[in-house]
Amino acid sequence: MLIKNNCPYTVWAAASPGGGKRLDQGQTWQITAASGTTQARIWARTKCNFDASGKGSCETGDCGGVLECKGYGKAPNTLAEYAIDQYEHQDFIDISNIDGFNVPMEFSSNSPGCTRVIKCTADIVGQCPNELKVPGGCNGPCPVFNTEEHCCNSGNCGPTNFSRFFKERCPDAYSYPKDDPTSLFTCPTGTNYKVIFCP
Repeated sequence: MLIKNNCPYTVWAAASPGGGKRLDQGQTWQITAASGTTQARIWARTKCNFDASGKGSCETGDCGGVLECKGYGKAPNTLAEYAIDQYEHQDFIDISNIDGFNVPMEFSSNSPGCTRVIKCTADIVGQCPNELKVPGGCNGPCPVFNTEEHCCNSGNCGPTNFSRFFKERCPDAYSYPKDDPTSLFTCPTGTNYKVIFCP
């Protein structure tokens, strides 16, 4: 999996599994995902400050105050999510705004047998509803309100006005937990992927 920063600013890429790495504009980072990997995600952290031992913090996407992420990042963060070699040797890939949005993103493959491009590049931070605005990002409604309606812990929910705000701007990305039909994509296992910040 190739991760590339095309943003005109530095991002601190994060991957679970994978860790983390500072990427200045144009820099890349290669990570590998083992067959059977599930619930994996890649995201960008912004405005980070780490000391020589790799401790510090980020304005968005912070993962426990360390450069080398061990767990998931703090909302808001635009997520590239994937699972490798699942049912019938398929990979499942998606972009999610359920945890909000911080950096425009592309998650794509250009392998024989699977050319798929998922993008979320709208000005979500600039247009963010007041209730969801935070410095550097636009929170998802679940992290803000923590209600069944927005978080869907029971697995039985529909879109809300807030989730529609994200869906209208990024139709290929998850806007609420039950958004699978328009947001989850498959490729054959063995496909090569890339995640681009600010495509």
